[in-house]
Amino acid sequence: MVFDIDMIKGVYAALPGKVEATRKMLGRPLTLAEKILYAHLFAPTATPYERGKSYVEFAPDRVAMQDATAQMALLQFMTCGRDKVAVPSTVHCDHLIQAENGAAKDLAAANNTNKEVYDFLSSISDKYGIGFWKPGAGIIHQVVLENYAFPGGMMIGTDSHTPNAGGLGMIAIGVGGADAVDVMAGLPWELKMPKLIGVKLTGKMSGWTSAKDIILKVAGILTVKGGTGCIVEYFGEGADSFSATGKATICNMGAEIGATCSLFGYDEKMGDYLKLTSRADVAAAADAVKEHLRPDAEVYADPAKYYDQVIEINLDELEPYVNGPFTPDLAWPISKFAQAVKENNWPEKLEVALIGSCTNSSYEDISRSASLAQQAIDKGLGMKSEYTITPGSELVRYTIERDGLLNTFAQVGGVVLANACGPCIGQWARHIDDPNRKNSIITSFNRNFAKRNDGLASTHAFVASPEIVTALAIAGSLTFNPLTDTLKNKNGEDVKLDEPKGFELPVKGFAVEDAGYQAPAADGSNVQVIVSPESQRLQLLAPFAAWEGTDLKGLKLLIKAKGKCTTDHISMAGPWLKFRGHLDNISNNMLIGAVNAFNDKTDTVKNELTGEYGAVPATMRAYKAAGLGAVVVGDENYGEGSSREHAAMEPRHLGVRAILVKSFARIHETNLKKQGMLALTFANKEDYDKVQEDDNIDILGLTSFVPGSQLTVVLNHKDGSKDEFAVNHTYNEQQIQWFKAGGALNVIRAEFAKKA
Repeated sequence: MVFDIDMIKGVYAALPGKVEATRKMLGRPLTLAEKILYAHLFAPTATPYERGKSYVEFAPDRVAMQDATAQMALLQFMTCGRDKVAVPSTVHCDHLIQAENGAAKDLAAANNTNKEVYDFLSSISDKYGIGFWKPGAGIIHQVVLENYAFPGGMMIGTDSHTPNAGGLGMIAIGVGGADAVDVMAGLPWELKMPKLIGVKLTGKMSGWTSAKDIILKVAGILTVKGGTGCIVEYFGEGADSFSATGKATICNMGAEIGATCSLFGYDEKMGDYLKLTSRADVAAAADAVKEHLRPDAEVYADPAKYYDQVIEINLDELEPYVNGPFTPDLAWPISKFAQAVKENNWPEKLEVALIGSCTNSSYEDISRSASLAQQAIDKGLGMKSEYTITPGSELVRYTIERDGLLNTFAQVGGVVLANACGPCIGQWARHIDDPNRKNSIITSFNRNFAKRNDGLASTHAFVASPEIVTALAIAGSLTFNPLTDTLKNKNGEDVKLDEPKGFELPVKGFAVEDAGYQAPAADGSNVQVIVSPESQRLQLLAPFAAWEGTDLKGLKLLIKAKGKCTTDHISMAGPWLKFRGHLDNISNNMLIGAVNAFNDKTDTVKNELTGEYGAVPATMRAYKAAGLGAVVVGDENYGEGSSREHAAMEPRHLGVRAILVKSFARIHETNLKKQGMLALTFANKEDYDKVQEDDNIDILGLTSFVPGSQLTVVLNHKDGSKDEFAVNHTYNEQQIQWFKAGGALNVIRAEFAKKA
């Protein structure tokens, strides 16, 4: 089945003319990202946009939402006055299934536990013309790649790993739910014109090396914030040499370097994947405009002229990487990893190895891993570590079962989990004897922040390709290098693992009995969406209050966060996922993972009303009850990680007025703006050190709040002294209107009310 083929053909019909007009306007050859971006402007422009500075309004082709973020996005959408979404949109139930006892039992438990939420998402999708993918259908990004992604398209998704679709040449960007509401309502979607990082790939991978190793190396080069505000575009003969799903792996994990998205040019590998996933019509349409789905030849010839930064990687020389622990940009080539483990005193014993997830669950990934599992059987080795497999979709799962790969994993004791996110997002009821014991796990996932997978601060999590993860599971040790080392088998013989072998695509093609898709009602006007007032899982939204028209004075310091503060720290996942549709309940996890700079503790801050220390959410609720606002102060790259807008909505709901940090991650800064919050950065980063625990804080200059102007922060210290300094912001005129109205949704409601 080909979804939205008329829309796709419409994009391709207009593409040549739009590309030629852009080329003339810019007066030079174009990168692929520029072709797609300018072809998706909400309104034509006669003047070029400046990378990294100009705010631009786009018209994405589609929207995708996963169940944890779709709840809040659709609760917002249902208040804006439309009777149907303006662009093709889908909901994917992948986040709420907890991994504990294997696929069948876990899926049954999820359907029971989350029935209220699934019924809500199913009915609201039915009502507003949204495609619904049931629990067990698969992880949003894999399902999108198999069904919806197309070269040259533009998509936004309410999940930070939406860029996965770049593996099929699509600009796909992770956003908060309020951004999705804009697009579903038919309004323009705003983004600062990204800068461009070009990654030239030469040579060809072989042996143990895989596409995952490319992005693990790039993460080491650029760090977790090196791609912020940028599109990373991969090109060169090396880029054309490996599979579309390998490309998707790289684009998926580009989120870990802060990239807006990542992108590959259309090639034969993408065409092959489209055809084998029943989209020959899309491949044929793309072939007809292929020259416009790749960078211009001059860009290939002299990339430094067209990209803001160029990185070159020779795939002939690339070796496998293992990244971590605790951050995805701590990159170790496999030849140096064992030494790093010993020098840093990381636990050498590998307790659990997990393959799959949205990042690495393709047929190619699974078949290469299965070839190693078969070697473990044939060579008398077995598995020394606990080993789990997470298929990315029912299409992949059914196909690998048909081809005997699941049976191979079963023979070595592998546990197949549901087609869902599971341990990758903390939905893992891990079995461990002592949760405080230092231990090591390794995954083929994307993130490895502390507590990310199992909620345990003692767990050292590492990230590698599925092949390396499987090899280390066979050895049971992080110090094993499968490229050079041998293992003793059950007969006492020294044996060496052969290079993994697999198939880019299944020889017999893909197969599935029930992919898990539910089409929306042809007419949703009579569909009832019911939310019980007594529900603990779902809560209808009330509009946030508009700005009062004055400077903000007498704000309390809620917390001064120290070091890494991701959206996981601000709004944890795991057991809290069940409250993603209930703003008040989930607000009880607000900032409970952030480290208080004044005592190095989590979830322990001083209540300035009582002088006592307590939980962050409870302290903020006390301030709110007293009619007081507050400020959160943070460090660098505040809000990195998942796109979850709950990390912005919770502080807004509880009365935090401003977030003041050294720097922001892109999605989180936008989410704060959308919710009517002040997202501010220190003009002088050393001013962070001036913030004291008992400060009362004033924010001045709001009555003349305009783009490009600084605001002033006054710290009124307990001893009567004060510090005053300038702070920066990146608000444009429209975003200032969001602030004044109390949030972007209030502006949308007002606009639709005028049209009614």
